Amino acid sequence: MSLAIGLVYDLLGSHPRRPGDPPDVDAEYEPEETIVALEDALGRLGHRPVRLGNPHALLARLGKGELPALDAALNVAEGFGGRNREAWAPVLLEMAGVPVLGSDALTLSATLDKLWARTLVEAAGVPVAPGRSVSVSEVEGVEIPGSFPVFVKPRWEGTAKGIAPTSKVGDRAALAREVARIEADYGQPALVEAFLPGPEFTVTVVGHAPPRALPVLQRALEARTGIGVHALERHPAPEGGWQASAPGLLTPDLESRLAALALRAFDALDCRDFARADFRLSAAGEPCFLELNPLPTFAPDGSFGIIAELAGRPLDALLGEVLEAALTRLGLA
Repeated sequence: MSLAIGLVYDLLGSHPRRPGDPPDVDAEYEPEETIVALEDALGRLGHRPVRLGNPHALLARLGKGELPALDAALNVAEGFGGRNREAWAPVLLEMAGVPVLGSDALTLSATLDKLWARTLVEAAGVPVAPGRSVSVSEVEGVEIPGSFPVFVKPRWEGTAKGIAPTSKVGDRAALAREVARIEADYGQPALVEAFLPGPEFTVTVVGHAPPRALPVLQRALEARTGIGVHALERHPAPEGGWQASAPGLLTPDLESRLAALALRAFDALDCRDFARADFRLSAAGEPCFLELNPLPTFAPDGSFGIIAELAGRPLDALLGEVLEAALTRLGLA
């Protein structure tokens, strides 16, 4: 049976920039190649992808009664602004009675707020680094989590938005500057966490009843700062450039532990169909949860593309498998 599957997305370069927006304001948005990859995967399954545009375009169609007949929809739109922005499209689709592949609006909002996500997964037995939310008005007398250095990032952003070479701070004056930068540039409190010196890993989880973890990937760190290279590449490099390193050894035992923790976090946050969980090792080599993204990129150079390449599979074959499982959950496969 051929299905009409709507696609909701934000494309890079489409954000209406406003005065004062930080340079990475649309970092979470997708390139055209991502939408093509999803169309190829749906076409491989015999389905018809229907481009709906971004959440505002979806809202306009609904308001005019012009939404085409759809059997389901896939949302990869990030929105912009507040911490409920990733939920815009799923809420509209739910109101229109269109089943959605992937996690629902509540999960998208809960996971985008890193403090809430940490609280929920920690309650489920997933280790997290000491951390707390800090605003400018609190920073002077706040008790830092652990000891310096600490890491400072926006509380509800993704794709390493707001992370800079200055995000790892070693004293209270630097902490105050970073919290002020986050609040001024991103309009939200900062999440301040104990800095974890170990390697960083990412685990992609797909499917349902039960979900499964795909092969674990190590993320490159900048050798001098210990900050993820994917975040620093947006900033001017020092003399000699950013120096990428992969300091960790991914043993079978560690991969098994990371997969189990990712599955536990996926379940604790009530995720559906696909998500990516990030972890970093403590000084003692223990994995600690950083965040979970239920809107992982499907871009050819993202985690799915790397996993497909390592397995010697076309990307559309892997994505088709993931999307078919999501349609099965909806009773539509």
